Amino acid sequence: MRGYFSVFRMRLRMELQYRGAMIGGILCQMFFGIVLVALYRALYAGKPQALPIEAVTTYVWLQQAFFRMLVSTDPDLLDKIRSGNISYDLCRPVNIYWFYYSRIAAQKLMGSLMRGIPMLVFAFLLPKGWGLSLPASAPGLLLGLLALIFGFLCMCALENISMGFTMRTLDPRGIQGMLGLLMMTFSGNLLPLTLFPDSWQKVITVLPYAQLMDAPIRLYSGIYAPQEAPRILAVQIVWTFVLITAGICLWNANKKRLIVQGG
Repeated sequence: MRGYFSVFRMRLRMELQYRGAMIGGILCQMFFGIVLVALYRALYAGKPQALPIEAVTTYVWLQQAFFRMLVSTDPDLLDKIRSGNISYDLCRPVNIYWFYYSRIAAQKLMGSLMRGIPMLVFAFLLPKGWGLSLPASAPGLLLGLLALIFGFLCMCALENISMGFTMRTLDPRGIQGMLGLLMMTFSGNLLPLTLFPDSWQKVITVLPYAQLMDAPIRLYSGIYAPQEAPRILAVQIVWTFVLITAGICLWNANKKRLIVQGG
């Protein structure tokens, strides 16, 4: 366990070096957040919806704040897979799945914190109907944070599965593109899942992608009552367990058929 924690800590320090990229990402996401809020306000001006505009703007800003958690990947691992240098990591006295799970978790966590905190401060300072609203209740805030942690673990497991498939294809564009499209659509980043038809929501809110950001945001904003939290957290835990188990099986199968060419 100490080895995985050391990997996690070193990756955190590495992410702190990219301050220029952090500032650029914050400015870019602030711009897109304002554009999205303006679009939804125009939509509500033409045809008011059942969901208050304040809930939609809160949904948008929370998605933008933790956008890095959804899209970040490990470029070092991709290079090692393409070059064959991953064989050196296979010689380490660690479980290779948890080794890279620790790296991915550190990268996503630090990237999200570095961008998310300034984004949330900025969104809170915006006028009502444009910015981030306060949580519906203290229990909703705490349960939303807990759901965000499980969503984070689920996201890392999904990323490790995509890396496992990259080991088989040697080209990350296909699996990364497909995974990115599914995540952006069904996590609520492109369009809040709360605006989908109710019949669709019964299905898409059970998918693993909705556990990443949609479930925590609904608990935070009060769309999900605190009494519903046990069911939501149970779904997240089940998906996290299933995805981690599938990832471990995939990585173990890859190790048995691994061929490294070159020198």
